[in-house]
Amino acid sequence: MTDMQKEQILKLRSEGLGYIRIAREMGISENTIKSFCRRNARTGVSKLTEPISDAQLKHFCQYCGIEVEQTSGRKMKKFCSDRCRMKWWNAHSDKIVRHKTHHYKCPCCGREFEVYGNSRRKYCSHPCYINARFKGGASHE
Repeated sequence: MTDMQKEQILKLRSEGLGYIRIAREMGISENTIKSFCRRNARTGVSKLTEPISDAQLKHFCQYCGIEVEQTSGRKMKKFCSDRCRMKWWNAHSDKIVRHKTHHYKCPCCGREFEVYGNSRRKYCSHPCYINARFKGGASHE
C-alpha cells in the first residue's frame, strides 16, 4: 500500500466512510482497510447517516495514484492507463494466481519445462519447435 493510499484511507475514515465503501473506492480489499484502520486507531462506527452514491466517490490509480474517471454502469477502473496497469502487474507478479500450470519434457532437447495455461504446448522454446519441424528433431544445443 502506498503512502498516498494510506493518507486517502485516513482521510475517508475521518470523513465517516465505512470499511466497505473505502475498499470499493480505493480498489483494495475490505480486510486490508480494516487492518490498516485498526493499526492506526481508526476503528468505530461510521458517522454517515445518508448513503453516498458511487458517482460521488473518487477513484485513484493503483500504480501512480492519480484520479481515475469512472464510467457509470461499467466495471470500476483500477488504473488510469494500460501502461500503469502493466507496470503494476509486472511489479506484483507474485499476486497472479496460476491454477493451470503444466509440466512437460521437450521431445527435441529433453529439457523439462513448466507452462502456464497452454495445455497443448510440446516444445520448451521456438528453436526446439523449428528443429523438430524442419530439421528432423536434432537438438539445438
